[in-house]
Amino acid sequence: MFGKFLAKVIFKVAGWKQVGTVPSEVQKCIMVAAPHTSNWDFIYARGAFYLMDLPVKFTIKSEAMVGPLGWLLDKMGALPVNRKKNNSLVNAMIDLFNEREQLVILVTPEGTRKYQPRWRKGFYHAAFGAGVPIALGYLDYKKKEAGVGPLFYPTGDVDADIEKIKDFYRTVTPKYPENGVR
Repeated sequence: MFGKFLAKVIFKVAGWKQVGTVPSEVQKCIMVAAPHTSNWDFIYARGAFYLMDLPVKFTIKSEAMVGPLGWLLDKMGALPVNRKKNNSLVNAMIDLFNEREQLVILVTPEGTRKYQPRWRKGFYHAAFGAGVPIALGYLDYKKKEAGVGPLFYPTGDVDADIEKIKDFYRTVTPKYPENGVR
């Protein structure tokens, strides 16, 4: 696969390494990508997923999936969601998990590359509703590591659980630390 070859080249030239992965027995999960502080995050994260042979998907509104852009988004892992049919992205994500045997959906809970003290909680509600774990994907620019930390199983105590997830990300150095998890 060309993507995996290109990822190996980029990681070698940049001095990065891929560490950890989603355990093979875990067939479905939400993959959190945090802290998200730079456009470079996409390059390293996408490369890491190629190196892990992990077919990560992301949701996108179905209206964007047209023409050449739709083809490219599909090849990158886009999952079109018909927001007219279902106004709740959380419910749409739960439906996607229920419809498939295997699925990893990538989310960036900060919703921006700037510092965001309050994360969006939809990823948590989708994981809890679908009964799937949350994989803690990360990029550590100080260590030059792209990987997956521990799995987190939602308990239903949203605020306490998100605080525990953020505790993990406080140990990771983003490209722009001032915009990272505090």
